[in-house]
Amino acid sequence: MKKHALALALAQALAAPLTIAPALAQQLAAPASPDSARELDVIVVQGEISYRDRAEDIVPTLSYDLEYFQRFEPLTVGDMLKRVPSVAFVSDVLEYDGAQLRGLAPAYTQVLINGRKVPGAGVDRSFFVDRIPAELVERIEIVRAPSANRSGDAIAGALNIILRDSYEFDGAYVRAGALRFDDGELKPTYGAVASGEFAGGRLLGGVNVQGRYNPKAKFSTRFESPDGDFTDREDQTDVRDGTDYSANLSWNRDIGNGRLRLEGLYVLTDRTQTENSIEYNDPSSASRDNLLSVNDQVVDIDQRNLSLAMGYRWDMAGGRSEVELGYATFRDEIFDTEEEVGYDDDDTPPSFDEFEGVRTLTDVDDTELSLKLAHARDIGGADMEFGLDLMDKRRDTDLAVSEVDTDVEGEPLPPYQDFDLRSSRIDERRLDPYLMFTGAGQTLEWQAGLRYERTEVDVRADGEAAGNDYGTLLPSASLRWNLSEDDRINLSLGRSVRRPGFDQVLPLTLEEEYEDNDFRGNPALDPETAWGLDLGFERRLGRRGVVGVNLFYRKVDDLIELVNTGEASATALDDYADELEEFLDENPGAVEGDPGYPVFDPDSFVYTVMNTGGGKVWGVELDLSAPLTALNLPDTGVFLNYSWMDSETEDEFGKRRFNNQPRYVYNVGFIQDLPGAGVSFGASYRKQGEAQFRILTEEVSTRYGADLEVFVEKRFGERLSMRLTGSNLLDASKDEVFHKFDNAADQLARDYDEYELETESAGPVYQLILRYAF
Repeated sequence: MKKHALALALAQALAAPLTIAPALAQQLAAPASPDSARELDVIVVQGEISYRDRAEDIVPTLSYDLEYFQRFEPLTVGDMLKRVPSVAFVSDVLEYDGAQLRGLAPAYTQVLINGRKVPGAGVDRSFFVDRIPAELVERIEIVRAPSANRSGDAIAGALNIILRDSYEFDGAYVRAGALRFDDGELKPTYGAVASGEFAGGRLLGGVNVQGRYNPKAKFSTRFESPDGDFTDREDQTDVRDGTDYSANLSWNRDIGNGRLRLEGLYVLTDRTQTENSIEYNDPSSASRDNLLSVNDQVVDIDQRNLSLAMGYRWDMAGGRSEVELGYATFRDEIFDTEEEVGYDDDDTPPSFDEFEGVRTLTDVDDTELSLKLAHARDIGGADMEFGLDLMDKRRDTDLAVSEVDTDVEGEPLPPYQDFDLRSSRIDERRLDPYLMFTGAGQTLEWQAGLRYERTEVDVRADGEAAGNDYGTLLPSASLRWNLSEDDRINLSLGRSVRRPGFDQVLPLTLEEEYEDNDFRGNPALDPETAWGLDLGFERRLGRRGVVGVNLFYRKVDDLIELVNTGEASATALDDYADELEEFLDENPGAVEGDPGYPVFDPDSFVYTVMNTGGGKVWGVELDLSAPLTALNLPDTGVFLNYSWMDSETEDEFGKRRFNNQPRYVYNVGFIQDLPGAGVSFGASYRKQGEAQFRILTEEVSTRYGADLEVFVEKRFGERLSMRLTGSNLLDASKDEVFHKFDNAADQLARDYDEYELETESAGPVYQLILRYAF
């Protein structure tokens, strides 16, 4: 009893918010893992409600199978992540792309597919999770802390997307359905998955075609300042229309004393984004007499991800060895045309002023080659694993911009011919050795390791070249204390990194990047680093339920922040040149020092980025998923997760939280199964708190409405199921407040350039989906 007194006291302290747990708990043993592949008809026509799995990794990990999400028919991984702890989004309404674990910016979250990094669209190195169809996924793991055998780019944690594997499933099924949107638009969705014996091994293949559509309405009102006069109003429609095509392949075969594994994933996004906006000089009128501008923008997006991997794991020298070769590429082609007719507000009614257009062509080609070598063995009392991860990355970006205009009313724009071309290339080579030890006893299980990440970077942009190299030592340790068969404590400590964004390291100077201020990249940037601590308690509830609470803390060093170089911006130089020319025209022959001679006193500058800051992040995460068996309701499942998050850093304007971190995010829901009728239904409600964002010349607060989803399912025998789901049933809106300034001095003095209120909204989406298993 004395031996476990401290452990039990700590468990009770951590479990204070979980007083519901004892009432729900049943002292039953965990079900045994299946020895053979699961039948796909069990996945398609579910016989019981699925809950969060209790992961056996020593590093604190939450695991959610596809069945946990499937009743609500998520379209993408982004839709799935809405129902797991600590994942927030600051995207447009009905868009769930850049996942923010612990509420931090997407660049702080490592997104893995089958445990491997993949390139993505974000210049901050983030990967948009809404591009992976939910139908290809076996499970999602939230890895809360670092370990030596995984890349350290995970200050907030890692999201590991595990695709369906041929060794785990057997059978086949097809899926077909349609989505109906608020404006009456219908989009199809269909796919198929099959798995079985092939060529001496097991093969799984899946294809998915998903119609994507998101009609939104935006309304903006602008003022001179928060208490100032009205300036203009903008009414806008924004429609994103396209189709996602995807396929994955997995083949496993036992060869010799090992297993060969081949994997492939292909995703194609073909999307068009159409925005139409009209500006008026009146808060409510839509009359021609109040018209300021008409703007039309069409963006054609073509994105392709290809990921291939080949691995072999075998017994060697008294241990287990592994070699894996990976190839991943991302291609992003964007054809963006924006045209605007402007009217002169000095006239009544406003008269035609100018018709102008901008065409921007963007081509990004990002390729990664990776090699993993690893060996694990028992060294007596512990397991030792050592290995080497190598990666060669190349990212080429081509940007072409053409601007045309005419001041003759009714005349078409000239053709887009003279393009301003800009090209850049980033080469990155990584060499990451690691050593890790794992020990397991009846009560205590532990893991400790050391990883060293060595990186060489070469950048080229518009004829300029630069380079950098850095090495980062990443120790990590995790401990699991099994208080009983049902209760355990997890403790983890480790160091992780966030590498600079691609746009931050290019040796380019971009004029008016921050209103009147210019920006110059810094190729000598080093990564941000962070020490992190996670402390959690988890309790098994009966045979299938789990409840847990986790405390986390991150101390971030070498934070990348904007820094004023002291150099005058191009705008300041141009303004001074104009002022000087006007003075000399009025005072011929004047020289510097004469009365009234203009003095150069710039108020906008050239900014760059440097490793100058620091910050800290902390919070608490609660999750519960369990049947109400203790209340004699075994066919009723309840789900709850709540995360409270906070942070602190400092910029030139003072202290603030990390940008776009909401104060909280939670999800609560239930599923009711009626086994005798072959019917299930349920609902899920999600809400996240307000987020703040502050950079040079702009401050934004973002608030979202709640999201309600419901489903009704009918099963026909053991092979056919039909689901009707509805999402965004509360017509959620995104409300933003923009504080805009011309320069840092004005921002400190609260001398506004513009104050804007914007609301974006979208209506409900309904899905009808049929699945049939063979």
